[in-house]
Amino acid sequence: MPLFHLILVAAIQGVTEFLPVSSSGHLILLPHLTGLDDQGQAIDVAVHVGTLFAVILYFWSDVKLALSGLPRALMGRIDTEGAKLALLLIISSIPVVAFGLILKLTGLSDAMRSIAVIGWTMLIFGIVLYWADQAGASERTMKDWDLRDAMVMGVWQAIALIPGTSRSGITITGARFLGYTRHDAARLAMLMSIPTIIESGTLLAGETAYQANIGLLRDGAIAASFAFVAALLSLVLMMRLLRSVSFTPYVIYRVILGLVLLFIAYS
Repeated sequence: MPLFHLILVAAIQGVTEFLPVSSSGHLILLPHLTGLDDQGQAIDVAVHVGTLFAVILYFWSDVKLALSGLPRALMGRIDTEGAKLALLLIISSIPVVAFGLILKLTGLSDAMRSIAVIGWTMLIFGIVLYWADQAGASERTMKDWDLRDAMVMGVWQAIALIPGTSRSGITITGARFLGYTRHDAARLAMLMSIPTIIESGTLLAGETAYQANIGLLRDGAIAASFAFVAALLSLVLMMRLLRSVSFTPYVIYRVILGLVLLFIAYS
């Protein structure tokens, strides 16, 4: 695959994975709007690995805490802060796995990969994000995260399997409706992405392992590296901006892009 194409895919995935604007939607649009070939599942796996390492690095203190408590959580001993965090992250990832299997088995996952669907989800869930951000209270922090909230946010996250919804955006929306501060809503959404990316990446890797060759591995390594850098930069920028700026700029972008896509789809 040409280097420019790899860098473009990696940059789009890296920048949009953690911003509330839908990375999958942008990647689906790329071949539709540019005429470039679809990058394929192998490159999708690679850029997901890159973004995974970025979020782990940025939130390493939280990740380290969850990893330290994982053995106790698996044994059902939720008696430490780390065990609680590990358990809640596992629980929050269950709905997206279940919904993903349903979409995969029914073939709906492929049927929804259209400009019209992405246009509608960009527009509708952008407005819902604005509503949640403006109406939601800002009283709760990550320390208040409990079993009920993990399950509720997990259901919100599952909706992101509809292209154009945005995994981070819809999870932040759910957190804001539950009263979490903007910063902690984003922090929870980013941490919830870790098991989700691992699960989806493992599934995609299993489906594409037979394609492996030296050229594909080289392309994957390049794409993963650029996705890592782009994702880390976007994370740093967004988390800093959230201390003083709302989610409105992302909402405006989503609404404008959604309207443009709907115009293209129906004209």
